[in-house]
Amino acid sequence: MDNPVEEHVDDTPPAASSPALNPDAVPVGSPLAWPIVDADGTLLFASGTVLATTDERTFLFTHFQPQRGDLLGPNAQRPAEPAPQPPPAGEQTVRDMHLEIGALIGMRSLVSGSAPMHPCRIIGFAPNHALFVTPPLQNGRLLPLVPGENVEIVAIASQAVFRFVCTVEAVCRLPFDYLVLSKPGAIRRLRERKSIRVHAHLAVRFGIGETGENYEGLGLAKGISALGMSLSASWTLGSVGERLRLAFRLKSAELDTEIETTAVIRNVQKGSAPGEPSTHGLELDQLDTAQQMAMKVFVFDRHDDVLYWSNATA
Repeated sequence: MDNPVEEHVDDTPPAASSPALNPDAVPVGSPLAWPIVDADGTLLFASGTVLATTDERTFLFTHFQPQRGDLLGPNAQRPAEPAPQPPPAGEQTVRDMHLEIGALIGMRSLVSGSAPMHPCRIIGFAPNHALFVTPPLQNGRLLPLVPGENVEIVAIASQAVFRFVCTVEAVCRLPFDYLVLSKPGAIRRLRERKSIRVHAHLAVRFGIGETGENYEGLGLAKGISALGMSLSASWTLGSVGERLRLAFRLKSAELDTEIETTAVIRNVQKGSAPGEPSTHGLELDQLDTAQQMAMKVFVFDRHDDVLYWSNATA
């Protein structure tokens, strides 16, 4: 005798138990039926995107943790980043730093040494080398600092990046809010300014050319500076001087910013063997004020994890 209940059970497809993908589940040469995101929810490929080659799919699974975006839970967390390496020490003077009025700096209290850097600007110098700076903000409010408190500073100067310590000498409210900091002490040079980048692991969607509505592929930014990045992709995206469209997300303690911009290819290092990624040195040339701030804050938050690349853009 036929068993209709058993037949019904056999014909019912199993429910998806996990959003995690394996390479066989991602088609090559046909549109994706769902978006692919990283483990933290960052969009890697929109639904309808076509992966052109198996190399591109291999790149995806080598550098990211692909998930089906329509199944990913809302509480997915970003994998822990590796601990930064301590920068080299060196003896420097105030004059060695060549700080300028208007320079963006990062500040945090030494009481909370693991706290993120908060951006502010240098607005003046005293004859005794004390600094006048705008007060840093935390969640839109003035960071609570008091006279006598020691603060750590990271400054991207014209020639290099420096870290030093100051004491808050005064918290002023008139004629506007500003801080007076003591002469910098314990100054350390991190790296030469023209070659500063920090380690990163950013998913970057790219499009070929300066104009267009869609993105053709996915790359990985392994190093980033305030105005550029090193982008690895499964194929060579263009020649020096050509342009790309980029979309990526920057997350720091204070900001969570989606950036869409264009970039100029400044150098290309092709993979040495078939299937190996190509690396592109990019200069981001159309960042608005908010995007520039997001880039600088991202760098400040990772200032202990500095890269040195002789052929990188500043």
